[in-house]
Amino acid sequence: MNILIVAATQFEVQPLLDFLEIKYSALGMQNPIKIFHNKKIQVLVTGVGMVNTAFMMGNCANLTFDLMLNVGVAGAFDKNLQMGQLVEVTTDCLSELGAEDDEDFLTYDQLNLGGTHVFSNHMNDKFEKLNDLQKVNGITVNTIHGNDVSIEKIKQLYNPAIESMEGAAFFAACLNKNQY
Repeated sequence: MNILIVAATQFEVQPLLDFLEIKYSALGMQNPIKIFHNKKIQVLVTGVGMVNTAFMMGNCANLTFDLMLNVGVAGAFDKNLQMGQLVEVTTDCLSELGAEDDEDFLTYDQLNLGGTHVFSNHMNDKFEKLNDLQKVNGITVNTIHGNDVSIEKIKQLYNPAIESMEGAAFFAACLNKNQY
């Protein structure tokens, strides 16, 4: 099995790097393939944000993986989630794609732009170990929410459990590779 682990920063994947004894020094896939329990594991550090993630994932377009995992830190809207809790994001959307109309926000769907801004995880049933994780829906943002008014607006629009700065870009890259 060939596995790609994707993280925005080395910090977010450092415990795994330490466990697998992978020395990592730069963005990209600078580390060698690590064999662990007959599985080939590679780590890709993309840099923070959707653009960096899409670009770095595009650099891997000619590689094939049996499993691609995006790992990292996320903000939580769901007050029932515990700090440090592992979750599996089953859907993620580019929540900022839309338009302002005075005080209103018109979503991507309301604008009938075609294509998609919502991505789903299709690995749910293929890897039993993931079944133990709580399933959540997420949004991907450029600016992390920290204002009560904007938090309430985004909760009304999308009702997300978590937010990240890379998730939907990761899903989009996987969709284009048909590998998730």
